[in-house]
Amino acid sequence: MSEVALKLSPSTRLMATLSIILATIMQTIDTTIANVALPHMQGAVSATQDQISWVLTSYIVAAAIMTPPTAILTSWLGRRNMFIIAIIGFTIASMLCGVSQTLGEMVGARLLQGVFGACLVPLSQTAMLDMYPPEQRGQSMAMWGLGVMVGPVLGPTLGGYLTEMYSWRWVFFINLPLGIIALLGMLAFLPRSETDMSRRFDVIGFAMLSISIGALQLMLDRGQSQDWFGSGEIIAELIATILFGYLFIVHMFTSKAPFLEPALFKDRNLSMGLILAFVVGIILLATMALLPPLLQNLVGYPVLTTGVVMAPRGLGTGVAMLIVGRIVNRIDPRHLMLFGLSLTAISLWQMSRFNLNIGPWDVIYTGLLQGFGLGFIFIPMSLMIFATLNPELRAEGSSMYSLTRNIGSSIGISIMMTMLAQNSQTYHSILAESVNPFRSGVDVPQVWNWQYSQGLAAINAEVTRQASAIAYLADFKMMMWVTLVAIPLLMLLRMPKQGIQYQSA
Repeated sequence: MSEVALKLSPSTRLMATLSIILATIMQTIDTTIANVALPHMQGAVSATQDQISWVLTSYIVAAAIMTPPTAILTSWLGRRNMFIIAIIGFTIASMLCGVSQTLGEMVGARLLQGVFGACLVPLSQTAMLDMYPPEQRGQSMAMWGLGVMVGPVLGPTLGGYLTEMYSWRWVFFINLPLGIIALLGMLAFLPRSETDMSRRFDVIGFAMLSISIGALQLMLDRGQSQDWFGSGEIIAELIATILFGYLFIVHMFTSKAPFLEPALFKDRNLSMGLILAFVVGIILLATMALLPPLLQNLVGYPVLTTGVVMAPRGLGTGVAMLIVGRIVNRIDPRHLMLFGLSLTAISLWQMSRFNLNIGPWDVIYTGLLQGFGLGFIFIPMSLMIFATLNPELRAEGSSMYSLTRNIGSSIGISIMMTMLAQNSQTYHSILAESVNPFRSGVDVPQVWNWQYSQGLAAINAEVTRQASAIAYLADFKMMMWVTLVAIPLLMLLRMPKQGIQYQSA
């Protein structure tokens, strides 16, 4: 058992846990809360459709680049000090976002948000692992996982409500009370940790990894608007991603003091777990990116209704995590993950059978099922990844875990949106060939008169709507196959001889 876990009283541990979870929720909600407010921001800062996307891109890029240095910065400053700096910086950056008057001010503030928020998730995970004895770490990961998994799900709902009822600026102002409460809790209850100033910072390795990650994020975010590899910009970003990624790997295995320890990837559970985290990242945020436009633009749901029917997904995740936290020490975690992946695949299969007449219950039911399945994946996966990892590498492992999940989300969203655009065009062509006045069996409403331009426009609009719907269903089916392909990876995970019990840190 770690020294930290031995020193903490149950009440102090509980209050520290609540502060950590609140800080985690504050950061994870911000990955999705701004999405629904983008149209309102666009007018306020006089930005084009392409320019306003930088509000999302700047945050993602900054957070991705600053996630890997978390381990070494924590060793220098101490975990408690690192938490305090991150929460203060994130809260101030949120206020700057809320008062921004120009696009430049907004992008700069979002960059700061990403810089300070990047470390909150990996820091919170390692803190929870160290504060609890081995027999309670399943429950601790359940509590921590609520913040990580529920935050992105609640983001669109909360963002839609604040934007509709108040202003898009409250999407950022909401972080002020959350940040103050989390900060006071950290100051009062979070134990101090030792510092280690002897660790060197590998500037070259960090620069290579940062350029590679930054180029990848830019390529994924701007690919669809720039016609992907028909654009010189996208090709240049791809070359930068591959080149600097390769140089980073070579440098990591040849440097005496690399930015990331190569020993990190010698642990089989961590390596397989990172792949699983990548898949979970795809499913978690790609589904969240696809459902709102499907429900609002094609089915006709209002913004608030969309948020309400999507919210039970988070409820399913929360209930599953509470259950798993109690049984994970009694059941093989690989079996729990198999159950969770199977439920997730079933929910995606059901979503691939949606139509434009679906009712709220269809969305609620599949969301609950998918959220429940994801809850059975997340905690056992976290425990298995760190069950065999050297405690000295835990901070770096947690950073890589968060980074991989975030990159999976970015790649998943990019691929799904690209498939959606391309399949919409393809299915439109197929449907349009079948809709003509000379084809038997084609019956259109009287108002869609073939002989008038208004009628042709109405017919084309309906063909476009139906083609888009089919494209959404194809995306859901693709994610189902990605989930099924991940199942065999569970056989490569190994249980430690003593079961799911961590070594003391």
